[in-house]
Amino acid sequence: MTLRDLIGGELIDVIEWIEDSPDAMVWRFTRPQNEIKNGAQLIVRPGQVAVFVDQGTVADVFQPGRHELTTSNLPVLSKLRGWKYGFESPFKADVTFVSTRQFPSHKWGTKTPVMVNDRQLGAVRLRAYGTFIVRVHDARMFVTQLVGANAGFEIEQIADQIRDMIVGRFAEQLGEDQTPILELASRYSEIGDKAATRLAPDLVPLGLELTRLVVESIALPDEVAATLDQKTRIGLIGDVSAYAALQAADAIRDAARNPGTGGAGAAVGVGIAMAGQLANAGANALHPNPAAPAAGTPPAIPTPPPIPQTPQFFVAVAGAPKGPFDVATLRASVADKSLTPETLVWRDGMAQWAAAGSVPELSALFR
Repeated sequence: MTLRDLIGGELIDVIEWIEDSPDAMVWRFTRPQNEIKNGAQLIVRPGQVAVFVDQGTVADVFQPGRHELTTSNLPVLSKLRGWKYGFESPFKADVTFVSTRQFPSHKWGTKTPVMVNDRQLGAVRLRAYGTFIVRVHDARMFVTQLVGANAGFEIEQIADQIRDMIVGRFAEQLGEDQTPILELASRYSEIGDKAATRLAPDLVPLGLELTRLVVESIALPDEVAATLDQKTRIGLIGDVSAYAALQAADAIRDAARNPGTGGAGAAVGVGIAMAGQLANAGANALHPNPAAPAAGTPPAIPTPPPIPQTPQFFVAVAGAPKGPFDVATLRASVADKSLTPETLVWRDGMAQWAAAGSVPELSALFR
């Protein structure tokens, strides 16, 4: 140590921390040989506290304000050092400044999906995302448990651990809440507050406090979301023939967008097929019975009607109609649980798609 350093250490009379990083939670005041002048001024700004540490033991904690460092306002340190009648300059102690402001806008999210059991959809995997706000609640505990002898400490050094704790408690809350998945969006704030309350006891031993837990999104898997979208479209359209026409129109649009892969030709082919169907429909309208016999022709031998057949049903699978299937085939599907009472089905004669459990021919399969 040079003479200049020694003189500088002896003459230190202002101790303060001017925060220069938004992520800094702790900063340790350094000077030659940890020497502080008797009567030095300690400046603690709003949103800070100053912790004096003597040989690994937290001695005194100073709140925001200006403090003169004398025996009278260093009671614990004076007791530890045995300064009954005052002390002479300089004296040694570690001074650690701790930021008590809030650290906002830190992200959290589920690394793997959370499995929940929904009354309508059954077992579903969910992902959740959001932000959290944390602050130091007990500087003495924080310095003892996390900072130790480090010269500094930033929020990112503890952020991952807080994220893991949030995800664990959030998953517990989501599993116990039993809110229908389709109603979760209206309860984000409530679920976040409950998860934060559940997490609070885990942070107390670290001297931390979670002041806010924000849930931004709870998302379904892509394939489940796509199926729900198709179900909504079917419900809005109602008529299965109109739905089929819409699917054909979508196919033409998608094919036309990819001319390099033969999409344009496919689009034209589909359009011609649809035009043919429309032409046939128009011809039938103009000539309801073109095969009717001319006047004077003897009557034809009557033909018996077809033998009654087992009803054939179409089944909605991943937003597309599959089938047709007879009742015996659907009975096997009920046995392996690929067909449920909520599965949408349709047969000739039905006005629109309906849940299998509400169709008289199929309702007995689920009993």
